[in-house]
Amino acid sequence: MSFDPRTPMAQQHDAHRARQRRDRALAISLSVLVVVGLVGFGSYMVLEKSEASEQKQAAPAADDKAPSAEQKKAAGGPIEGLRTWDAKKLTRNHVTGAVAYPMKPPVGGDHNPVWMNCDGRVYKNAVPDVNAVHAMEHGAVWVTYTDKAPAAEVAKLAERVGRTPYSLMSPYEGQSGTIMLTAWGNQLTVDGADDPRVEQFFSKFVQGAQTPEPGATCSGGLEAQ
Repeated sequence: MSFDPRTPMAQQHDAHRARQRRDRALAISLSVLVVVGLVGFGSYMVLEKSEASEQKQAAPAADDKAPSAEQKKAAGGPIEGLRTWDAKKLTRNHVTGAVAYPMKPPVGGDHNPVWMNCDGRVYKNAVPDVNAVHAMEHGAVWVTYTDKAPAAEVAKLAERVGRTPYSLMSPYEGQSGTIMLTAWGNQLTVDGADDPRVEQFFSKFVQGAQTPEPGATCSGGLEAQ
C-alpha cells in the first residue's frame, strides 16, 4: 500500500485539476471532430455543385446538337446523285510529296501527315489536296466551288460551314461541278446552298460512319492563308 504525503484537501484539489484537464482534452477533441466533419461536408457540397455545374455546361443544348426528326430521316435516307468509292480501296499512307488523285476533288487516298484545320474553316484560297484529304480522314466534310458559283450561294455555304465543326470550305478549279461536297469515299454535286441534299450530306457524313479516324482532332493542323 502506497502512502500519499499530500493532505486530503491537496489530493481533492489535484483530482479536480486532473478532471478539468481531461474535460478540456475531451472538449477539444470533440471540437476538432466537429470542425473536420463540417469541413468535409462543405468540401463535399462544393464538389457536388462544381460537378453539377460542369455537367450542365458540358450537356449540349437540344437546339444546337440534337438532330431533329426531319434531319434524322434525311440523313438515313438515300442521297440522290451521291457518288461513292470503296473505302477499302482508298489507301491511307502518310506521304510528304504530291499525290496524283484520280478524281477532283479527291475523296480519299494517301495524304500529307498534317491535316487542314477543319473546325468550321472557310478558306478564301485553294488548299492543298493532300492536307484536305487528311482532314476528311478525321471525319470532315469538304465544300468546294468554282469561280462560276454565285457569290450569294458561296456566302450561304460559308455560313453553314462556319457553324459546323468538322467541315471546311475552299475554292477549287477544275472540278466537274460548280459546287461539290466531299467526304471520305463520298462526293456530291449540288445546285446551290438551299439544295436539300446539302443538309442530307452534312447530317450523314460529318463524323459519319465513313470516317476512318472518328474523333481525331480538326484543329492544330495546317492553317492556309
